[in-house]
Amino acid sequence: MARLIALPLFATLLIASMLLILDRIGRLFDFVLTEGGPVNVVWKMLANLLPEYLGLGIPIGLMLGILLAFRRLATSSELDVMRGVGMSYARLLRVPYLFAIVLAALNIAIVGYVQPKARYAYEQLRFELRTGALGASIKVGEFAHLGDRMTMRIERSQDGGKRLSGIFVHAQTPQGDWVGVTAETGQFLATDDPNVIIFRLTNGTLIHNRSDFATPRTLTFTAHDLPINLPKFESFRTRGGENLEYTLPELAQLGHARGASQQLRNASRAEFHFRVAEVASMFLLPLLAVALGVPPKRSTSALGVFLSIVMVVTYHKVNQYAASLGEMGTVDPLIALWVPFVLFAAIIVWMYYTIAYIPGGQPIGALERFFGKGWKLVVRYLPGRTRREARA
Repeated sequence: MARLIALPLFATLLIASMLLILDRIGRLFDFVLTEGGPVNVVWKMLANLLPEYLGLGIPIGLMLGILLAFRRLATSSELDVMRGVGMSYARLLRVPYLFAIVLAALNIAIVGYVQPKARYAYEQLRFELRTGALGASIKVGEFAHLGDRMTMRIERSQDGGKRLSGIFVHAQTPQGDWVGVTAETGQFLATDDPNVIIFRLTNGTLIHNRSDFATPRTLTFTAHDLPINLPKFESFRTRGGENLEYTLPELAQLGHARGASQQLRNASRAEFHFRVAEVASMFLLPLLAVALGVPPKRSTSALGVFLSIVMVVTYHKVNQYAASLGEMGTVDPLIALWVPFVLFAAIIVWMYYTIAYIPGGQPIGALERFFGKGWKLVVRYLPGRTRREARA
């Protein structure tokens, strides 16, 4: 049983994570390249998003792993043999519940502690990209602003930025002076001061103007070192600017803090109950998997697989909506999050009771018959050749 569950469970986790990463990686590359940041920061951002993806993927992976294991036992008649020798569904669920306990503990650690800090690190990387604190590059052929007083434009870049040509620089001092420089080539050089770099220019012209100059001063040079003060970047906010960045103990503390506003307490309580309810629902998934994984006799329909995913995703979306209601204070977060949980649990317990304790019981038997009749109607009105192929 453990082997039957483990393979589809880890395969589902891997596939779900890869799909979510592929969906996000294109947008992250566009964002990083638009902001002019280093490409390797994309992998750091994806690593910080991985806990969020695992928080969503672990429950679905657990459910599909158990469901596909019972489906395989049922379609190969092994389940009938086990039931015939006196093994009840409760006994067969011992191993699935071991998986559920371990994965629930892992999930509470992820959504309660790892994910909030990873979310904060992700937002910090986005902030540093926007401000240029990660070493944003100067785009070739475009005007780049270094701080509020310097503008630069570079026509061509070679050797990975070591050889620059077609250079224009305009700088303004706090006293009102301005300096304009054009040069054929240039190169950035580091200094002992981490806040200052040297832009070494060759074969160019420098124009210096000030209010007390009758005419701007012009200088032609073969080599000139232009010091550039790197702009100072504002610090990123402290963790906790959003409820998603608080750990579970922090949310519990804020939810009952006397000095906090009512809105903050509602938002903290809603997020706390949302995470706990999501993890608690994992203990219902083995029952749901059994109820939907065992198809009716002489049926190989995969309707249960589809329905199980729909039910889990729907419950997740209902929880998100309920959390938003609790955050706004429309409904008490305790009621908003746990009433859907009780309803979801009641449906699952009824489905499990039907298949485990009612002889011949099948919780989705009516749906199976409905879709079976619908498919027969579709086949009946197919064109002749296609109809014969469908029958075959």
